[in-house]
Amino acid sequence: MKRPNYRQVIFSILTVLGIYGLLMMLLLYLEKGEKGSMINQPEDAVWYVVATITSVGYGDIVPVTYWGRMVGLVFLLSTFGVYGFIIGQIANFMSTLKEQKELGLNGTDFVNHVVMIGWNDFGQSVITHLAAAGRQVAVITKDRSSIDIIREFYPGDNVYTLYSDYNNFDLLEKAKIRDASVVFINLNDDTEKLVYIINIKKHFKDLNYVVTLDNGNLKNTFVNAGVTYAISKNEISSKLLASYIYEPDVAIFSEEIIAYAHEDHEYDMKEFLMAGSNPFIGMPYEKAFFDLKKQCNVILIGMVRINEGKRHLMKNPEGGIAIQQGDYLVMLMDRKGQDRLKRVFHIEEGV
Repeated sequence: MKRPNYRQVIFSILTVLGIYGLLMMLLLYLEKGEKGSMINQPEDAVWYVVATITSVGYGDIVPVTYWGRMVGLVFLLSTFGVYGFIIGQIANFMSTLKEQKELGLNGTDFVNHVVMIGWNDFGQSVITHLAAAGRQVAVITKDRSSIDIIREFYPGDNVYTLYSDYNNFDLLEKAKIRDASVVFINLNDDTEKLVYIINIKKHFKDLNYVVTLDNGNLKNTFVNAGVTYAISKNEISSKLLASYIYEPDVAIFSEEIIAYAHEDHEYDMKEFLMAGSNPFIGMPYEKAFFDLKKQCNVILIGMVRINEGKRHLMKNPEGGIAIQQGDYLVMLMDRKGQDRLKRVFHIEEGV
């Protein structure tokens, strides 16, 4: 990005002021004491110069000597250069402010958002689903041309874009990365992702990192490197393909529930945090199952409990387990059920 050279600007201003100062002293020397002269004091010279370069031209003070008028002519002609310099600096400053905003250098106020490092077609598909679900996403890209594409497709309220080298960890602070719920490493290949995970963990070690892998055999390697969730693209697609072959209806439903429901008749799987005065806190799981179905037409299929910072998923647990504050309920619902549930829980879904 082109940045203004403030030292050069300051030096230019001081140089112009110095030249004007010398010319005013010369003008005062040439005019002082001459017959009919109106420039006999330093303040007279200053007033004349200010009136001349601002194009006011009151005419109350003018040089009377030949060489004094030549100096005055220099002041008059230099006015065009001064104006050009000032206008150029203002235009450059405004252009810089606009570019800084477009490139995300002013930062964002997102909190509990998703940070995605790297931009490609797959990342665009992920953001589309996240934005549809109302999640805020900060995209960090080193491809200048992708900035305009992202800004065209997604509103600034949901998607913030930062133009930065991925290894400029100080600049990543602009994306409020420390306040992110998840950091998605979306680089080109598995080796590049692994090296980057090792480096970024040195600066931001307590965050939740997610990667997608081309080679599913590297899952354990990434988990040992500090990745929270390592997802194999081939593994997921192969499972879904096999399901389409021998259980096509199950496959269609599975594909639908893992994505955001865009229509009222579409189903989605969501998790809600049990917080505040939620009426289901303290309720046995089985009772919550029937009450949610009756009140909201929502099917409770599991619960997540966090112990010592680790998430433990309980799939349709049996026994007298009770829902606690801080638990997450995993539920299957359509859009209408989701709206009913929000009115009961008074909270949005998601971690």
